[in-house]
Amino acid sequence: MLKQSIFREYDIRGIADTELLSADVADLGRGLGTYLQRHSGRSINLGRDCRLSSTRLRDAIMEGMIDSGCDVTDIGVVPTPLLYFSAVQLKAGGAVMITGSHNPSEFNGFKTVCGSGTLHGEAIQEVRQIIETRDFEKGQGSGKAADVSDAYVDHVASAFDLPDIVKGRRLKVVLDAGNGTAGPVMHRLLQRLNVDSVELYFDMDGHFPNHHPDPTVPSNLSHLQQAVRANRADLGIAFDGDSDRIGAVDENGDVIYGDMLLLIYGREILTRKPGATFIGEVKCSQVLYDELKRLGGNPIMYKTGHSLIKAKMKETHAELAGEMSGHMFFADRYLGFDDALYAACRLMEIVALSGKPLSGQLAGLPKMVSTPEIRVDCPDETKFQVVERVAAHFKNTRQVISVDGVRVLFDHGWGLLRASNTQPVLVMRFEASSEPLLDEYRREVEGALEAAHEAFA
Repeated sequence: MLKQSIFREYDIRGIADTELLSADVADLGRGLGTYLQRHSGRSINLGRDCRLSSTRLRDAIMEGMIDSGCDVTDIGVVPTPLLYFSAVQLKAGGAVMITGSHNPSEFNGFKTVCGSGTLHGEAIQEVRQIIETRDFEKGQGSGKAADVSDAYVDHVASAFDLPDIVKGRRLKVVLDAGNGTAGPVMHRLLQRLNVDSVELYFDMDGHFPNHHPDPTVPSNLSHLQQAVRANRADLGIAFDGDSDRIGAVDENGDVIYGDMLLLIYGREILTRKPGATFIGEVKCSQVLYDELKRLGGNPIMYKTGHSLIKAKMKETHAELAGEMSGHMFFADRYLGFDDALYAACRLMEIVALSGKPLSGQLAGLPKMVSTPEIRVDCPDETKFQVVERVAAHFKNTRQVISVDGVRVLFDHGWGLLRASNTQPVLVMRFEASSEPLLDEYRREVEGALEAAHEAFA
């Protein structure tokens, strides 16, 4: 029986060799197949990343889905956004991606598309209940293979016509695929674009021998930074293991985080679509919201989580949404799902059309200082109550935003405390106009957190 703890807020994930045994994953296939048939249809696309366990998990989950009556199309080892694209291209009722995303190599898991949405929250728990009660549909499904990579490359590449940024010189970009799934498909896209490229770690290797494919960790970007400087490139781009999150560095090797990428994309969209709506998450810089609003946009601060953001995009008809983690969702000129390969092409296009390097895209913005995400261990049973107690502490003295956790507004910055939906941890982030103020705001929030912890000790 699959452990209850692997059924998380946004996906189903665990240690492949001990928590995702083949017989149990076959039952997961029956459970997902049953849920999808009842909610969206029996035609299911199946993709997988390049982790060492992914082929075994493909065999097991496909067996279960076929046994439940699903018609399964295996599209092979692909980036997660290519699986999303395949669901549109082949008009599938649902899709399942086998991927450990940015987690350590011993992990693997399953992201599920149902109709036009992504399974999360209560829907994932419903799948668990179907498995536990053996409430499976029974039928004679089918299995086949298909290759949609040609259609994907044609769809994305045909949307871009990059100019020479200086007479006689093309855009120069370094890209680091981290031995994940981005490499082979991105290579084909680069052959169709008007750029000079340097490719790092484009061969897929589930051992991830060069560095772990998580571009939110600064140490994972060191090879990219060195190569950008050595090649005098205009920018550098990195991908996570399943290619749905983008990281970037400018021509100096300085990291451009997800909120500033969202601002760069949003500024360009507003030149064509005045008044457009954008969605960021609670960890994003206030500069993002203030600048998009100054330019006439409608920025919305929302909850963290790719499934939640996709749903909010549809509700608000947003043109673009993004997260600090590098998930970028383009409805403008695209299909609305998070696709780091497409986001890379959009970033290259903006730099090429402007004739300025990546650092120039942020010129003139207020200079703020901020912390990375700060993670504090806290039991699942109390983490939300701890956040509520901290929120109550500040509500009488400070303005707070409670859309996801508590974002405390100070005179020249803010501090965030929220409970992770996927791990027994609390997440904090701080931003201020100076280092002394940053330290002051952090001490104030951490003091309230310490008092709240003691109340539950």
